[in-house]
Amino acid sequence: MSENSDEDGSNAAKITINQIVTNGLCIGCGLCESVAGASQIQMVMTPEGRERPITSIPLDMVLNDRIQAVCPGTQIHGLPDHMVDSEAEHDEVWGTTLKIARGYAAEPDVRFRGSTGGVLTALAIYLLESKRVDFVAHVAADENRPMRTEPHLSYTRADVLRAAGSRYGPAAPLKNFMALLDRGRPFAFIGKPCDISAIRNLAKLDPRVDELCKYLLTLVCGGASELTKSWEVLDDFGLTEDELTLFRYRGFGNPGLTRIETEDGRAFELTYNDLWKDESKWRIQSRCKICADAIGDSADIAASDVWPGGGPSGEDAGFNGILARTRRGLDLVQAAVADGALIIDQELTPRHMDHVQPHQVRKKEAVWARLEGLRQAGNLVPQVSGLRIETLKDRLSTEEQQAQMDGIQQRVREGKFGEPTPVRWQK
Repeated sequence: MSENSDEDGSNAAKITINQIVTNGLCIGCGLCESVAGASQIQMVMTPEGRERPITSIPLDMVLNDRIQAVCPGTQIHGLPDHMVDSEAEHDEVWGTTLKIARGYAAEPDVRFRGSTGGVLTALAIYLLESKRVDFVAHVAADENRPMRTEPHLSYTRADVLRAAGSRYGPAAPLKNFMALLDRGRPFAFIGKPCDISAIRNLAKLDPRVDELCKYLLTLVCGGASELTKSWEVLDDFGLTEDELTLFRYRGFGNPGLTRIETEDGRAFELTYNDLWKDESKWRIQSRCKICADAIGDSADIAASDVWPGGGPSGEDAGFNGILARTRRGLDLVQAAVADGALIIDQELTPRHMDHVQPHQVRKKEAVWARLEGLRQAGNLVPQVSGLRIETLKDRLSTEEQQAQMDGIQQRVREGKFGEPTPVRWQK
């Protein structure tokens, strides 16, 4: 299998949205709804706790092809060549970078309320207050169903702070993206690496993306869980979703407590380690298990946790790893530091990132074999390029590669990788 996962081109044949979903490739970003319009495609919450597209009418071939071309389930690519700076360094694991550093939001409240060190929150505020963009598109808790996540536009500091903190679970941040372009106003986007991939894919077809979406910021991602993960947390406390007034996954400290509040004034808390201690209950979506770009290779800036060994040993003041990948991203970091919005306290190297994000190293090394296992099992696999996965596979022995192939094939046989045709959850 080549890095394109598509040696003879047959895998890029005409496929439908439903096939993307049932083959376990959909991450629920929502861009297909935005491209087609809600009259043809709608994102819905499924009984399995996933945001997935359903089609109301058959799509014509031109539209189907356009959706396939932008879908981050079928197309996963590295930083576009024209955005690779001549002074950038290139690392097999961590990709293209102009700067890697440890830092945090200069304002204590922003640092406290944002996840980890509040870097993405601070940059969002800085972009607005420095007039570099008119608004920031990201996600926030649904005001009526706070366990869930919805697209959110920020125009002010208060807007950004209302949305601060990690959101674990399904989200469709791109389901209104074409409408944002139609505004004709400069903006920034903050989302998962797969969301950034979708936007970069769209930029190849729509020149307005590079013209108007001035900054693409992301997090180094551990995977997106299904909403069933959150439902199980409620079950443990004997609660129902209808009772909630707050479900804060993370923030207000590093890593911060998961906090739940109810209409009748009760409150419940979990530590980060308690929330994620049982890996069998992480409910990570299938697409995440074959993610070739969980580190935000194609973003302008990626922000990460920097816990030694990859996990927290307790609460701390909050620090982020900052990877500036493009000249645009580096200029933003440097301006935010110069104007007092960010503090950089340590320069880092790719090998330091290996130490604080070891699971990302292991995933990068394993992805090629997992995709090959899927291909051999007869599943659709995405086209992948510019992400070094074929080189990194050679870090694994033949036996280790085979174990990764066998593991993913077993999931396919047991029905744990693909998904049923999506239907709307009726509750």
